[in-house]
Order: sequence, then C-alpha cells, then structure tokens
Amino acid sequence: MTHPSERSNPALSALAHVVSSPAARTLSLLALCAAYIQGPLTKIFDFNGALAEMDHFGLHPAAVFAVTVIAFELAASAMVVSGFLRWAGALALAGFTLFATLLALRFWEMAPGMDRMMTTNAFFEHLGLAGAFVFVAAFDLTKGAGK
Repeated sequence: MTHPSERSNPALSALAHVVSSPAARTLSLLALCAAYIQGPLTKIFDFNGALAEMDHFGLHPAAVFAVTVIAFELAASAMVVSGFLRWAGALALAGFTLFATLLALRFWEMAPGMDRMMTTNAFFEHLGLAGAFVFVAAFDLTKGAGK
C-alpha cells in the first residue's frame, strides 16, 4: 500500500515507474545473480583453478563437485533471471549461498586482524545476498509470478 502523498508526488511516481519496469527488473535480477554467472564462467575457463578450489575446501572428487557447482549456478541463475520457477531457483541459490558461506568464510576461526575483518564483512554480505534471494522467492510466490 502506498502512502497518499506518494501517489500524488510526480517524482516518486516517475521513480516507481522506472524501478518497476521490465528492464529494471531484468537488470536487477542479473545483478543479483552476477556472482553465480561470473563464478561458473571463471571455473569453465580455468578448470584447473576450479579443481584447486574444490580441493581447498575438501570437496572430493573435485571434478564432480566443480562440474556440479558450474551447472547448478548457471541453471539456478537462468531460472531467476528468466522467471521460470524463479522462486525455486532463488531458494536454491539462497541455500547454496548459506552453505558456501559457512564453508568458506569461517571468520570466527581466524586470528584478529585485517583478514578476519574482511572475511567477517564478506560473511555478512553473503547473508544479505541469501536474504535477497529469499525475498525474490517470497515475492514471486505471493504475487503468483512463480507458477
């Protein structure tokens, strides 16, 4: 529900028109999925690096995990951006993000200092990203767009 003054304010009305446009929605969803598009592409073009990353986090067999992560991230991102079962893709990426964050950004195990501070910030940024995916899923499910 909008506040009466928002409906009568031409600047807010114009802003609402722009940010709710299909182009803005698509760009926003692409931005939300950017890490899940860029990451797999990087893994594809540097598969040895992808294998090293899987080994680093103790995921074996590394090749199976690397290929699975690549396929998963690209497929779920396509679902979110295209709107095909967007809610499912968004919830899958939220869960994946939480799992990966708990696996990779264990700031509480680090000694105090700059690295710990940066890892802590990244941890909470990823929590926010997971929350944004849950928000997308909830919006689609409640507005009927996820059918």
